[in-house]
Amino acid sequence: MYTLYIANRNYSSWSLRPWVLLREAGILFEERLERFVEGASGSSRERFLRFSPSGQVPCLHDGDIRVWDSLAIVGHVAETHPQVWPEDPAARAFARSAAAEMHSGFGQLRRWCTMSVGIRMRLHEEACRAIAPDLVRLQELWNQGLDRFGGPFLAGPRFSVVDAFYAPIAFRWQSYGFALEGAAADYARHLLALKSMREWERDALAETWRDAAHDAEALESGEIVEDLRARSLPSGA
Repeated sequence: MYTLYIANRNYSSWSLRPWVLLREAGILFEERLERFVEGASGSSRERFLRFSPSGQVPCLHDGDIRVWDSLAIVGHVAETHPQVWPEDPAARAFARSAAAEMHSGFGQLRRWCTMSVGIRMRLHEEACRAIAPDLVRLQELWNQGLDRFGGPFLAGPRFSVVDAFYAPIAFRWQSYGFALEGAAADYARHLLALKSMREWERDALAETWRDAAHDAEALESGEIVEDLRARSLPSGA
């Protein structure tokens, strides 16, 4: 059985991708959560090197095999569970391309809307202007997949890798309130309604630890209008 190492649910978009894929595909795995931490107890990277060659999350253990980076993890899983990609060749090609684009692109959206599941933000004008081109491309891409393959997921009727890679965008949309229209907004709502996503959100809101660097990133983009997270404890607690 796989062991998947992840970090704080509230912040770790990279951890969410393989986690939600395994959940939605019904693939059994053991979860190991390791908190982000900086300070006297050392850095996250130093601690994460115990289980991840890159010192980052997520990292998948498959027996003696170590697989790090979300794109590599889903590729490894697909070798024995090919159903995580669409069966139709055209849908599979689209899904692979769109997942890779998410992995390497949308830099401004990542920069200004870091994932923080439990907060609700009002974006500054600077942030709105910066993410506008990424939002145009995001809606174009989502509408293309939904129109071409019939939905409700991006590459057809079944959740696949491409949906896992865009799942963090649904949480970002909920947190920052940036504009999505029509089918794109419906798709984001559909992702948020999945049982696995509701489970992730529930546990993210229950986390009592904070990571100052992630919280500072969020505050660069706007102001917090609501914080739904459980009462915080010191970062090393």
